[in-house]
Amino acid sequence: MAMAETLLENLWDREAAGALDEAGRLLYRSNLLGSDKRITNYGGGNTSAKVAERDPLTGADVTVLWVKGSGGDVGTMKRDGFATLYQDRLEALRVLYRGEAHEDEMVALLPHCTFNLNARAASIDTPLHAFLPYRHVDHMHPDAVIAIAATQNSRSITQKVFGEEIGWLPWRRPGFQLGLDLARFAAENPEAKGVVLGSHGLFTWGDTAEDCYATTIRIINKAITWFAEETRGKPAFGGPRLQLLPPGERRALAARLMPEIRARIGADERKIGHFDDQPAVLDFVGSHDLGRLAPLGTSCPDHFLRTKIRPLVLDFNPAMGDVGTLVAGLDAAVAAYREGYAAYYKRCRHEGSPAMRDPNAVVYLVPGVGMITFARDKATARIAAEFYVNAINVMRGASAVDTYEGLPEQEAFDIEYWLLEEAKLQRMPKPKPLAGRVAFITGGAGGIGRATAARLLAEGACVVLADIDETALVETRVKFAEAYGVDQVRTVTMNVTDETAVAAAFAEASAEYGGVDILVSNAGISSSAPIEETELSMWNRNIDILATGYFLVSREAFRLFRRQKLGGAVVFIASKNGLAASPNAAAYCTAKAAEIHLARCLALEGADAGIRVNTVNPDAVLQGSKIWTGEWREQRAAAYNMAPGELEEHYRKRSMLKRSVLPADIAEAVYFLAGDQSAKSTGNIVNVDAGNAQSFTR
Repeated sequence: MAMAETLLENLWDREAAGALDEAGRLLYRSNLLGSDKRITNYGGGNTSAKVAERDPLTGADVTVLWVKGSGGDVGTMKRDGFATLYQDRLEALRVLYRGEAHEDEMVALLPHCTFNLNARAASIDTPLHAFLPYRHVDHMHPDAVIAIAATQNSRSITQKVFGEEIGWLPWRRPGFQLGLDLARFAAENPEAKGVVLGSHGLFTWGDTAEDCYATTIRIINKAITWFAEETRGKPAFGGPRLQLLPPGERRALAARLMPEIRARIGADERKIGHFDDQPAVLDFVGSHDLGRLAPLGTSCPDHFLRTKIRPLVLDFNPAMGDVGTLVAGLDAAVAAYREGYAAYYKRCRHEGSPAMRDPNAVVYLVPGVGMITFARDKATARIAAEFYVNAINVMRGASAVDTYEGLPEQEAFDIEYWLLEEAKLQRMPKPKPLAGRVAFITGGAGGIGRATAARLLAEGACVVLADIDETALVETRVKFAEAYGVDQVRTVTMNVTDETAVAAAFAEASAEYGGVDILVSNAGISSSAPIEETELSMWNRNIDILATGYFLVSREAFRLFRRQKLGGAVVFIASKNGLAASPNAAAYCTAKAAEIHLARCLALEGADAGIRVNTVNPDAVLQGSKIWTGEWREQRAAAYNMAPGELEEHYRKRSMLKRSVLPADIAEAVYFLAGDQSAKSTGNIVNVDAGNAQSFTR
């Protein structure tokens, strides 16, 4: 989203807020502020209120600081997202403070101030709220204000825009000393309503929750209005330098380029990609100032913690080259970025600094095309893109009215490799087994497809569900988005027999996630008839979907796997009928046998590239199956001279283990074959049929 030009609306509802207690109004205010990315970015900023409480131990009335806890997001947090601390104990910490060189030790003292055994960890910004003599405090990261904070003449511009109402403090890393600086400013400027922090953001305050919120909105609107007037008629970033590609061509190029980037940065840790070509991004990547501004790095700490200090700008002009030109230059570009990052680490590190982290870029800017980001998961990649859009907006505003200044390199390093930041990273949960991997599942809206998707999603994979049934796909996507998050699942309507549609579906997966690591070929049909009644159309339909369809999706997956150079896993969902003949099902059995042999052939071809191909053979999976709700059930029942309702029990009794086979059983086998636990298995068949001697492999 481009820097705001439309003014923010005051959304405070006095009736709704009046029904809440003081902590409830703090949450209400926080959610209102965080709901608009023009006010603050995801996870950025914090809010607080000093609330009168009854001490659970002494029964005395005490003042408690409610402040957003570490790692939360003001827009989506709940009441339990706040840390609560005794205000008097926080004030008492001043006498223990030994100066800026010992600032980090103060963080360890914050838990000793906890009120009512609250487990929510207090953030590093807690002293900034505690030491201000106001009941309600907002700290936001609005692009329009950071654009002022990131100018060379930030102090004078702050005064020009806000007068004496808003003060200014130079950049200082968040922590105890900055809290003392804010307290001193407030004492010396009792009429001020807030302060701009150089290269950082905005603090505002008030005596009530509503006053504080209204001040925050009003001050940001002042900045928006001023920028609108100052930049009217000025081309963004010095104007366009090159012609943008049309939207469809931009996405197609991203789909082709992202697996190539992934190939070069994903060997040690798999990465998930995100593509963004919104207008703000296109203005920047197509501009004259791109080459000058991008290397300066970002300003706000929240920005570069997500994006690294600077992006990798790829050398490309759509009028003079194509994706082949881009790919040809990737090795050198990625290597140069890594070398530059290693040099930055070497220049800035201190004794005791954490070891250098991943030296690869997070943000890739493609002139005329857009922005690509890569991270350990989709949400992190998407949020990194959002943060870099914030940085673009800041650069746009700052460079239009003054000289933009990124945060000094050493200051940026000291934030990025702060021991407290390292401790936060070390506390993060261990990645799930399939984190950073993308699974493409055909027949994704059916019983086995849904169960498989759920199993892989639960282990951290991103999933692309492909199916010919668009209605069922939409329903499935909604359910999975609710259960696993909207970032984790995508859907494509696709007929596996349509060569063009298959290629387009894999391209869409690449544009959404950066590539594919796992193919589960599961599209299926069934039909039953004695051979003399089997029509050519029935025969062809089985072969088209169950043999040709599996060939087409496998071929596309192989093409992508080889470009990514990260190996790959293919799992075919075949059938017991591919090994054991059944009466009145010649077309189906033949097509399933072809599937199994195709998988063996592919296992031979893919081994040199680390591509594994295995097969799961289910039998009689009736639960949740779209196949078994149609004519197939009646046809198979007729073949066994029984009623359709008796089939499931018939199949259970027929099995050696006397157990029904469920979609979740097939999904478990797929997970095993798709994951690293089967890294040394290829060309294999796993029967999940509760035991059938006819289908024993020989």
